Amino acid sequence: MLPPVPSPADYGISPENGFLPTEPPIEILPNTYYAKWEAVVASLQPLLLSKRLRSVIDRLPVLSTTYLRTDAEWRRAYVVLVFLLHGYVWGGDRPVDKIPPQLTIPLFEVCERLEVPPVATYAGVCLWNYKPIFPDEPADDVHNLASIQTFTGSLDEQWFYLLSVAIEARGAPSIPLMLEAITAARVGKVRVVTECLQRLAEIIDETSSLMQRMFENCDPYVFYNCVRPYLAGSKNMGDAGLPNGLLYDDGTGTTEYRQYGGGSNAQSSLIQFFDIVLGVEHRPTGVSRKEHDATEDSAKSRNSFIHEMRAYMPGPHRRFLEKIDSIANIREFVGSHRSDPALRLAYDACLSMLRSLRDKHIQMVSRYIIIPSRAVRRSQIAGQSDQTAGLNLATAVPTDNKNIRGTGGTALIPFLKQARDETGEPSINLWARRLLTDGSAVVGSAALSKVGEQPDGHLEVVGLCGTWTADDSEGGICHW
Repeated sequence: MLPPVPSPADYGISPENGFLPTEPPIEILPNTYYAKWEAVVASLQPLLLSKRLRSVIDRLPVLSTTYLRTDAEWRRAYVVLVFLLHGYVWGGDRPVDKIPPQLTIPLFEVCERLEVPPVATYAGVCLWNYKPIFPDEPADDVHNLASIQTFTGSLDEQWFYLLSVAIEARGAPSIPLMLEAITAARVGKVRVVTECLQRLAEIIDETSSLMQRMFENCDPYVFYNCVRPYLAGSKNMGDAGLPNGLLYDDGTGTTEYRQYGGGSNAQSSLIQFFDIVLGVEHRPTGVSRKEHDATEDSAKSRNSFIHEMRAYMPGPHRRFLEKIDSIANIREFVGSHRSDPALRLAYDACLSMLRSLRDKHIQMVSRYIIIPSRAVRRSQIAGQSDQTAGLNLATAVPTDNKNIRGTGGTALIPFLKQARDETGEPSINLWARRLLTDGSAVVGSAALSKVGEQPDGHLEVVGLCGTWTADDSEGGICHW
């Protein structure tokens, strides 16, 4: 007997909002007991500017979580505490690696309740950190959204978060849609599955168009130098000043350091939902399909960065994806109905739209991460860097002059390229597979070049200042 198709409502997921909260997040904790937290986070920008945040937090009392009542209040407490945490770590000339009990003790309790790690995650800066300007207007309209909390107070930082919120809202209808497709596939309803896939392709394309709007109000220089450093995690941050990670002082005398990746849009349950329902499998970075197929350890396929990021999702969302993963049947259903051209085309169209989204993301990363990081390198090599800027993710130069580490702690260009190429591997039609992969999956086919890439796989970026090749092997980005 087949396991039942899960109800999204059982996991706090709604047809209207998807993985966003059913009701918009609250802007302030209602109990005056938490007024000290709210007062500090309300003054976060001036405290960071004056470099007084650490001393102010050190003088705070250790507040209990006893007076947090609703889920919305627990989420607000998490947002407040992780913004204070990251401001505490990165809000000085150099990062500090010891977190005081004023943050650690309540943060651990909040994170245990919400089933998230004690670090700023995608949920903390995006899903639980927005408000509609007009409640009666849709959340997928980015011009109707505002961020509740930011580090810099800039429009650039808000826009960076809010586009992800709008994407989540725009993609929300795909959840009941694909649950309908999974149910239809179980009873052989080819037409229903086809229509669901056709609509899914449109939804993915719409989310991709939203992502491209990042350039409207988020300046790459402001993002790289002012916003991104505060979003850094503590994993692989040796060059940025945290060689051991963070020591969370919980009052028990512990001396164990912990390392967590920073926020990443790989932590978006929506994007992983797309992968799961379409049967897209991701391998560890650097592992080819041939190598993966040759291994006898099936668990190795779960060691990719994308799978690791599920540990940073809210617990109910993570369990929902695990449940969907166990019942996903669309890829197999399409494969068993290859004779139906409309079904094949609809499925391959979904893969094409998802791969296109990842292609556009690579272009965005090049503009927001690679180009600014190279400018920092050149200025430091030339001795023109600002010696008073302090040490953080924006000013750090890797010791091997090659590995650009990002907040997620992953290999930037290799990870993104491989994730994109893996998206096309399940394609059904031979011509689609040739278009959507590097050609290695098709015996005898020539590798087709991708937009902006050299034959050796390096990314070529053409801009106002000329052409260059991004051959960096390591790095990461805050949200994608």
